[in-house]
Amino acid sequence: MTSDSAAPPTTPDTAPPRTPSPVHKLGREDLPKFALAIVIGTAGGAIFSYLDMPLPWMMGAMFATGMTTLGGVQLKMDSRLRMLMILVLGVLLGGAFSPEILERIPRWPITLASLAAYVGVATIATFFYYRIVARFDPRTAFFCAVPGGLNEMIILGENAGADERQISVSHTTRIFFVVMVLPFFFRLFGDLGTTVRTFASGDAGAIGTNDMLILTGCAVVGFYAARFLRIPAPHITGPMIASAAVHLAGFTEASPPAVVVAIAQVILGASVGARFAGLTFRDLGRIVRLGGFATLLLLTITVLFALALGAIAGFPFSSLVLAFSPGGLVEMSLIALTLDIDTAFVATHHIARISIVVIVVPIIFRLLVRFGLIGPGP
Repeated sequence: MTSDSAAPPTTPDTAPPRTPSPVHKLGREDLPKFALAIVIGTAGGAIFSYLDMPLPWMMGAMFATGMTTLGGVQLKMDSRLRMLMILVLGVLLGGAFSPEILERIPRWPITLASLAAYVGVATIATFFYYRIVARFDPRTAFFCAVPGGLNEMIILGENAGADERQISVSHTTRIFFVVMVLPFFFRLFGDLGTTVRTFASGDAGAIGTNDMLILTGCAVVGFYAARFLRIPAPHITGPMIASAAVHLAGFTEASPPAVVVAIAQVILGASVGARFAGLTFRDLGRIVRLGGFATLLLLTITVLFALALGAIAGFPFSSLVLAFSPGGLVEMSLIALTLDIDTAFVATHHIARISIVVIVVPIIFRLLVRFGLIGPGP
């Protein structure tokens, strides 16, 4: 192991070789690798669907492309297509908002306020894990520890002089493990009902032209409005808010066609799996050891917060776990929708978490540097 002052910022044992992101705007030369990723992701989703796995199209695509990438096969995903599919999922999630939700919103402030405490506790605990166990340098450990969005953490970390490659691997691994673990966790320990949404293909044609125009408008207008207003995660937040508004107003009761939702999940899952580019099965032990234990630590903190808030405020355990879980906004909201767990509650809390991270974390980092708790960058 090398010391903190050595270069590169992380140790050879923990820092994978840097390679260009496999999720970007693709050119013609990338099309074969993109097509292969789609085929492998779709096959993985179909297998998981056949095995009756929860959230099969996203989990199957993520697992299949992740294992393929670790096997040394280069896969590519187009970031523009991924964002387009997130618009679709935002519209889908907005349809889960119902008039009954308005009656429950006054009970949410206590859990929303608790998110700040959760982000603080989770960041501190995971920071010390990455510093003491993984031996990351302070800046890299900090941005690996914050339970924020992958893109936001990479950008903030790179600007702060941290190792953006290690940040990418840490957060990708966290999202991968959380998405793979939580659905099975709820099957074993959750307080779920019997309703599980499968997005069956038989629903694919159950949408009229007027409804399609309304939903498309929600995606387009919602995104541009959210981006103009600088709302966090505008690709999903804007369409979700617009879709919720038209559904609550009674303009439509429709949702995006099931086949489109399945395609969106495959694209999203394959985008996560493809991010393991540059790693191999020889790195798998390190990935499981560092990423797995960090995720276990975060999920333990999540469960403790869920138990405490459930006792104090009376919210269902499953809703609280998903609302506080250290996964992505899109992924956790999809799990909530699929397992029929208060999607509006879960999505709202993840939007709040992202807002806290984007606004507060840069300020906290500058204060830590100013007071000498995190040393100067390289």
